[in-house]
Amino acid sequence: MKFRILVVMLFFSAVNVSAQDKVDDRLKNAYSVMKEILATPDQGIPQDLLDKSECVLIYPSVLKAAFIVGGSYGRGVITCRTGANHNGPWSAPAMFALEGGSFGFQIGGEATDFVLLVMNDSGATSVLTSKVKLGADASAAAGPVGRSASAETDAVMKAEILSYSRARGAFAGVSLEGSTMRSDDGANKSLYGKDLTAKEIVLGGKVSIPKAAQPLIHLLNKVTPHHAK
Repeated sequence: MKFRILVVMLFFSAVNVSAQDKVDDRLKNAYSVMKEILATPDQGIPQDLLDKSECVLIYPSVLKAAFIVGGSYGRGVITCRTGANHNGPWSAPAMFALEGGSFGFQIGGEATDFVLLVMNDSGATSVLTSKVKLGADASAAAGPVGRSASAETDAVMKAEILSYSRARGAFAGVSLEGSTMRSDDGANKSLYGKDLTAKEIVLGGKVSIPKAAQPLIHLLNKVTPHHAK
């Protein structure tokens, strides 16, 4: 009997370690994606949009599912600015999932990285409160590319969420309308060791930044430390 209990305990311990490793890898990959994109200013995200954003979502290596209808699924992370008027440092990250129909020719058969900027309070509330469908529950638009690109178009100024993709080295704004985002609760529990909602993690201000997430948060605090209205 004791042997069986020991086997069961070892099994669940191995499962927990595996889940933790996957979450850590996701955080490391999100950092790598953001670091590489920010290192190419001529083809990257405009600095003024980064400074105006309230939250950032990063989905490394989203894969197109091999279904007849087509579909895609990715796992990523979200972090938001803390403090009054969102002018504090970036928060501990929450795990997020991206689901939807075909995202078009930007993906093809290749893995694609996505970066989404949440530009205002209503967008942040929608994303962090429940499962959100882009284009329906939250307005979304393809983001302009290039640090000096104009961000004054109507589509950009009205959008709650701006989205970008990177595949085969090419970085571009991409429309993700029709796809959905939701909190990845199982991964959040693996990361923090208890049940926490994305809102509690990101906006609560009481969750410490895990070691695996520190490079990503440090990078954002360095590149865009203050919120610009």
